[in-house]
Amino acid sequence: MPDAPDPRLHVHRKGPDGRMEVGPDWETLIDRQIREAIAAGEFENLPFQGEALPNDGNPLAGDRELAFHLLKNAGVAPPWIEDDKEVRRLLEQREAIFTRATADPGPSAFARKRDRAALEELVIRINAAIARVNAEAPTDRQHRRPLVSADELARYDAAVHR
Repeated sequence: MPDAPDPRLHVHRKGPDGRMEVGPDWETLIDRQIREAIAAGEFENLPFQGEALPNDGNPLAGDRELAFHLLKNAGVAPPWIEDDKEVRRLLEQREAIFTRATADPGPSAFARKRDRAALEELVIRINAAIARVNAEAPTDRQHRRPLVSADELARYDAAVHR
């Protein structure tokens, strides 16, 4: 004679008509879908497997967190961040001028004059972008110091004469 099923394995639940039903194992639709997905190997080689999931939330954003989230999903950053990206791009151009000055064993007078003029114009553009960052940034932690044109030109001259 077969063993009687263990009554502890019976699950009680309400059926669609509201009456109590008893069954050996009630698997929900979600449970079944997860079980089938595991059997099919759909949970293998997922991104971040064995790692913490990335947390995009910014605990310092406060009441602006939703706005930042929407901007990020749209591929846009707050104005001061976009302006800071512009500052960094312009600073890379400045560094390229210094690199060119040190790489060339003896730049011509024309090249030196051209690069000095480009550097002077670039410092003006950098300082304008820095002023925008400093005006728009929510705290002074994001502020940048403006460049001093005379210091930048002296640095260029020193690079040329190395």
